[in-house]
Amino acid sequence: MCGPIGALPPTRTSIYPVTFWAGLSLLLLASRLAHLNILWADEDYHLAVAIQTLHGKMLYRDIWYDKPPLSALLFMLFGAWPGWPLRLVSTLLEIGGCVVAYRFASALWTRYEGFAAAGLYAFFHVFYFAHAVIPVEPDTLMMLPHMLAVYWAWQKKPLWSGVMAGIAFLLNTKGAFVLAACFVFYPASYTAGWLALLAGFVLPNAVAGAWLFSQGAFPDYVNQVWRWGFLYAASPQPEPPFAALFRLFGWFGFHAALVTGTIVSAIMLRDRSLRFKLIAWFGISFMAAAIGWRMPPRYLDQMIPALILMAAFGVVAILRRKQSIGIVILAAALLVPLIRFGPRYAQLIAEDLHGQGHDWSDTTMDRESRTAAELVNRAARPGDTVFIWGYRPNIVAYTRLPIAGQMWDSQPITMVPADRHLRVNDPLDSEWARENRQALIRTTPSIIVDGLSAYNPELDIRKVPELSGWFARYCQIGEAASGMSGPPAGVRIYRLCEQRYP
Repeated sequence: MCGPIGALPPTRTSIYPVTFWAGLSLLLLASRLAHLNILWADEDYHLAVAIQTLHGKMLYRDIWYDKPPLSALLFMLFGAWPGWPLRLVSTLLEIGGCVVAYRFASALWTRYEGFAAAGLYAFFHVFYFAHAVIPVEPDTLMMLPHMLAVYWAWQKKPLWSGVMAGIAFLLNTKGAFVLAACFVFYPASYTAGWLALLAGFVLPNAVAGAWLFSQGAFPDYVNQVWRWGFLYAASPQPEPPFAALFRLFGWFGFHAALVTGTIVSAIMLRDRSLRFKLIAWFGISFMAAAIGWRMPPRYLDQMIPALILMAAFGVVAILRRKQSIGIVILAAALLVPLIRFGPRYAQLIAEDLHGQGHDWSDTTMDRESRTAAELVNRAARPGDTVFIWGYRPNIVAYTRLPIAGQMWDSQPITMVPADRHLRVNDPLDSEWARENRQALIRTTPSIIVDGLSAYNPELDIRKVPELSGWFARYCQIGEAASGMSGPPAGVRIYRLCEQRYP
């Protein structure tokens, strides 16, 4: 690679680096291909929105999208196709992250810390809960610009650093914390550098804002990304008070090798300034992950870049000093996630090779949606549009049908977020929900896919007063279940009654 990232540190001629990178790349590729026939929640959302933009719809103005714009735009680059295109993109992103981790650690210390950083990055992007490491979604997409932004800040390349932080912000609103980390790594005495950091951050966001303004989409962007985002962050789902702490401790438990290496580096790192910056980076990342006090695994992954760098130094220090106790602790810490999560990859690959379905509880709703999408595809006619009751963006990803209006799923209609609408029915904003229902009934989708009513009868579409007359025009044409040992049919498919028969 060339450009601002700099040159690789010199190494002796050896096959070891080639073997290392080949093995690391194959590990990442195999882990992603194991999920070739699975579409995970959240990544399907961005696929669905990107498909709508390919249909000519404008983000926010023509389709509800509660995330910054860059994720959907990036998905457009490979046609927003699930399956191998998505998994190949995921593999390339992870390899890119490993390369940056290698170069950052090598520049800070030696190439051995670089190899440790790259290896740890790959390992913990494979051996953890699949729904946290496999999906291509904003928390995952942000990790590469996150590391690049901090790396370039340390290299005193403030404009490039700011641009990367700005790109992170266009992927995830938590990118603002990436900018804060960049300020920590860039010396405060360089006032002009801080201004360049800010200028770099503003540049991509100004371009995106001007584009949204020119398309008349900026007010909808503010509502969907920021108004909805603040409502969501301020209203965590009901759960036991210590549930978030249990998730946090569980995350640290499975990442104990990173924790061990980080503790060692905090003790042994002689450069006090660097030690302070790395710890501050971790603290800033932890604050970003803790917003809303939910602590889902993919939020906590924001801490990985800082932990990877510190752990790389600590791991190499343990190995160099041949500390038996430290080596045993590291080995045990790595074996736990390897044994816990490794067999699933082998099972998924074996099932794919034998043409078997994945009868896995984590993928029940995805199997349901695949079956429903097959029924929709058989019933669809040219010019058909779709509306989804529930959070089933994978229906759009599998059918590639256009939506009928800006409101295309039930979240803005009920104002009950998808992370809880299978269990509760309390809206975050009743008046806003009413306004969105009025917008919905002014549309006439050809097909309605109801993937929520069977799971939460309190949010049954037939019980929503404003929608009763609108929904009465639709007749059921099918239903879908997971097709295996899961629950009974959870998806019902409806079509305008006058269009039910040719």
